[in-house]
Amino acid sequence: MNKVDAYPKTVRGLLENVKYKIDYYQREYKWRKEDISALLEDLESKFLQSYEGGHTRAKVQGYPHYFLGSIVISRKSNQNFIIDGQQRLTSLTLLLIYLNHLQKGNSDSDRVDVNKFIYSEKWGQKSFNIDVSERSDCIRALFNGEDFPVDAQPESIRNIVARYKDIEQLFPDTLKNSTLPYFIDWLIDNVDLVEITAYSDDDAYAIFETMNDRGLSLSPTEMLKGYLLSRIDDPELKQKANDLWKARLFQFLEREETEADFFKAWLRSQYADTIRERKKGAVNKDFERLGTSYHKWVRDDRERVGLKTS
Repeated sequence: MNKVDAYPKTVRGLLENVKYKIDYYQREYKWRKEDISALLEDLESKFLQSYEGGHTRAKVQGYPHYFLGSIVISRKSNQNFIIDGQQRLTSLTLLLIYLNHLQKGNSDSDRVDVNKFIYSEKWGQKSFNIDVSERSDCIRALFNGEDFPVDAQPESIRNIVARYKDIEQLFPDTLKNSTLPYFIDWLIDNVDLVEITAYSDDDAYAIFETMNDRGLSLSPTEMLKGYLLSRIDDPELKQKANDLWKARLFQFLEREETEADFFKAWLRSQYADTIRERKKGAVNKDFERLGTSYHKWVRDDRERVGLKTS
């Protein structure tokens, strides 16, 4: 289907018994403590603008809504692949897991069922709604209230465990105890996102690039990965390339080096045949372009690099 759809969705509409996979050109989970802190502060502030102790829970449906942004989905083979927005959806899942633990011991009337927003069950088997195989053991441990060792784990796993601990530490006291079910009701049905759905990889990548290559959050390295892997047709080769990419970047993580410096230096050493002239009106050449937006240079000069076939 050569079209793009966009619909407003609540947290309930996005996560209730719906499965999402992380596509090959999506980056790692990279949220920091300050990102979690900002989210919790925003949610607390918006909710407490309307909440009063004497309200019934039914009154929560009239509270103002909070907009959490947009996500981009590629719909293919009857599966949803997250192209943009996995940072928020993963963080929401971690928050819901924490809220599930926080409710333990509450009576049935004061307990909100959030399990269906975290996982679904079929044939007696539970599977998480953010369905990423390498993260399943970690998410399962957090859901079960167990410790999960992160030594030698990929960057996403390390960050997931760290951000869950941040939620435990930073979750506001004002939203606990008798206020908690009101807040969970509001989070599920009054926090909104816009879901943008494409039905081909080409359209999905175009949306991905448009939303993230405008001076926003994705780094040139992540954009380069997205471009390279999107050009590989064979699924097996694509997965092999993705695994190799992640293994190499993990080496930078272990050594506390910047992968961007590597790409700039290596590409310049191989291909920077031209440099900007030292005069008024001169334009950037290979050397300068590779120092600022090497992902664009690779895309524009792909044949020179030898990227001629899948």
